[in-house]
Amino acid sequence: MRVARFADGDDPRFGVVGAEDGVETIAVLKGDPLYAGFELTGQKIPLANVRLLAPVIPRSKVIGIGKNYASHAAEMDGTVPSEPLVFLKPNTSVVGPDDAIMYPSASGRVDYEGELAVVIGRICKDIAAADAAKVIFGYTVGNDVTARDLQATDGQWARSKGFDTFCPLGPWIETDFDPTSSRVTTELDGEVVQDQPTSDMVFDVPTLIAHVSSFMTLLPGDVILTGTPSGIGPMSVGQSVSVTIDGIGTLTNRVVAA
Repeated sequence: MRVARFADGDDPRFGVVGAEDGVETIAVLKGDPLYAGFELTGQKIPLANVRLLAPVIPRSKVIGIGKNYASHAAEMDGTVPSEPLVFLKPNTSVVGPDDAIMYPSASGRVDYEGELAVVIGRICKDIAAADAAKVIFGYTVGNDVTARDLQATDGQWARSKGFDTFCPLGPWIETDFDPTSSRVTTELDGEVVQDQPTSDMVFDVPTLIAHVSSFMTLLPGDVILTGTPSGIGPMSVGQSVSVTIDGIGTLTNRVVAA
């Protein structure tokens, strides 16, 4: 099931994306399904008539995982972490499909990082890897935008990964998805720059959830970015970046000057 957050007026709404008579539609839900469940209003709107928003705005946090593909660790410093390398991005960094990525004047190099994102569905702590599926609401596409020069000079990652607009998510949440058998593909102005199967993750999704929940409580709507493959690189103002995950969809954003 594809769960979208959208706007066709003043207030964001939620719906289930499907097709009717060959036309993609959104079946409108009565509230946020993370909290209100899946109760339909009976209204259906053509997908082309709405603007898709970030499918979730985490009320608490976005959790990033660093160097979770050996190929990416190699292109950074060659070291694969012995346990998941965790960092945080603020929820103010989240934007949606087709929203602008703002290139901050403080940075001279801003990189794309296409990633699979996990959306947590219920409050949880100390979850065993075997039980991780019970707390997952679904999956979406993420871009862990990073000011690479500031990451190097600051010595920690809060600023380099925390700018407003540095966490595009979308286009929707897929609730029926196998994170072990897909691919992450990133295109910059139509050129493929990242392409790797999710099976190459050093730590799989259940392991990540078990590790993160061992020291912090996860809340509904929290997002875990599962790491980026090799092929990271800089974006320039005016360029367009698209991240595709097979079985979910494509997230596209354009880079503009802040």
